[in-house]
Amino acid sequence: MDKKAKRILMQTFWGSGGWKPGNRVFAGDEFEYARSCGLMFDPLTITHDELVGRIIELHKIITLDQVSAAFLHSLSTRQTHLRSALSSWSLTKDLTEHTYRANLTDTGGCKVCMEQELIVSEQYVGEDLNVLNFERIKWGGIRLNWLLYCWFDLDQFSQEAPAVVTDEDVAILRRMLDEVRACSPADSARKLEQRWNDVFPSSKNERDVIMEVLGYAGVLEITKLPRIGRRTDNDFMAMDGWQGQDGYNPHAAARLFGKWGIV
Repeated sequence: MDKKAKRILMQTFWGSGGWKPGNRVFAGDEFEYARSCGLMFDPLTITHDELVGRIIELHKIITLDQVSAAFLHSLSTRQTHLRSALSSWSLTKDLTEHTYRANLTDTGGCKVCMEQELIVSEQYVGEDLNVLNFERIKWGGIRLNWLLYCWFDLDQFSQEAPAVVTDEDVAILRRMLDEVRACSPADSARKLEQRWNDVFPSSKNERDVIMEVLGYAGVLEITKLPRIGRRTDNDFMAMDGWQGQDGYNPHAAARLFGKWGIV
């Protein structure tokens, strides 16, 4: 990843005080440089139906082993942009060719995509891919279950070199799963995030995203057990409602990471 182009992207959206306010105009020499490096983009106009077709084509060239290896590789290297391909792949792996209009629900939305936990629109006009890429690189992605993000994420991932998994990566995941097992039954996802604080180099936001990725991938699965105690407000989607009693799904863990001895 070109360092100058990455700096331009980061500084477009983020400053010492956090998110930069105001409308952004993507033009000028710096934007053109970042765009030439594949890190910034012109606005995108596309339909739901076209996105579905593109995602299906990407699944023909991206394998589960590739996205699993990239996720593992990111744990020790902190290459956050490699993480959400696992959730993007998992959320869209069962998509078949379909049209928005033919599957419109009574309340609006595409029934097929909703069944896959995907947030969609029929038309996307002038979409800003730059903010999606900023979130992907800074934290690992935020809008993980948006159809547009899943396509963009997988499209970018398809251009990455194969990831190499090290013993350190596997050891980190093992420790993460150990901390899941060590949770008390009523512990929330926030408690798990705090347990991971010293397990691998990361920020709170990065750990939140990793939990969401593993949630959408089926590893941190919310079971049918009755919830314990009062529910607390949080910003999670896939992990909303998860408790320590749910643990993790060993079958999903083995399916994704069994190649590296995770069961």
